Amino acid sequence: MRLIARLSPAGRFLLAAGLISLAATPARAQLIPSYGETRAGTAGFQFLDVPVDPRGAATGGTAVATADDASALFWNPALAPRTAAETGGTEIGAAHLNYHAGIQLVYGAAIRRVGPLTLGAHVQSLSSGEMAVTDEFSGPAGTGETFSYNAVVGGLTVSQALTDLFSYGVTAKVAHEASAGVSASVPLLDLGVHYRIGNTGAALGVAIRNFGLNASLDGELTRTDASGAPVLEADFDDIVPPTALLLGVRYDVLRQAGGHALTVAGQLLNPNDNAERVAVGAEYGWNDLLFVRSGYQFGVEEATLPTFGFGVNVPGLGSRQLRADYGFAQMDRLGATHRIGLNVRL
Repeated sequence: MRLIARLSPAGRFLLAAGLISLAATPARAQLIPSYGETRAGTAGFQFLDVPVDPRGAATGGTAVATADDASALFWNPALAPRTAAETGGTEIGAAHLNYHAGIQLVYGAAIRRVGPLTLGAHVQSLSSGEMAVTDEFSGPAGTGETFSYNAVVGGLTVSQALTDLFSYGVTAKVAHEASAGVSASVPLLDLGVHYRIGNTGAALGVAIRNFGLNASLDGELTRTDASGAPVLEADFDDIVPPTALLLGVRYDVLRQAGGHALTVAGQLLNPNDNAERVAVGAEYGWNDLLFVRSGYQFGVEEATLPTFGFGVNVPGLGSRQLRADYGFAQMDRLGATHRIGLNVRL
């Protein structure tokens, strides 16, 4: 760490670029091959890919290098020390997503600095509500039975800022999903690095999310065959987790210049179950009080319109800070989604 601290900004940049290359190259070449759209929908635990926080979603999902609140534990654990440095203590965040078809997602996270380390914990859950059982014989009316899909993931994060410019983070988590008497659980890792390029206003972020082994299904499922007789299914294929590599960059165009701030960001997402996607986003802040955000995702068929949202810092709380956020995204055929969130700095 002393050696890193003695490096010039250029030397630190080269070191970060080398580490990023080491992280990205094997992940891209071996762990996360790009199968394109022919692999769409082949991974399980899909709720892990859905961003719940309104700030990140409003900027088109370009948060791997920009998330400096409790949502850092979702996007890139290496950003947790940046959040802790700005709060000087503890940050707590909660978010809710009203998803398609009445599906509800909730997210909660907390970050705290403990000595040289920054620790964090988060939980995210999804509930589909009751859905009608249909098959090729009952038609749209269904069989009269219902089922539901429920999923949850919880994780613990350890991260550290090696210098005021470079940080890393690791999250160990366990994901669980269950539906119609069948369930699966799997341990996963999130790995990330973040590098701020001196005082230029530019920064780089790299994360590998949901990396782990395949999950086995437990339980049994009863279905009806063509003759109307019940058939018991108890032999299932393993489920692949939705591993993804995220490469992102941010640039602070304005940094509180006359009360105005503007950050632009770009991000490449390389998932193991779909084609690569690119996103761009921006956030404008006025007097550190009001924030307006927007973004766009390229390569997502349903994302035909930009995302947008806003945030408001609630004044008059002394050393504490409360920010309320809203994010909106419109899908072409699926419809609109609404996200709300709160972040408290203690």
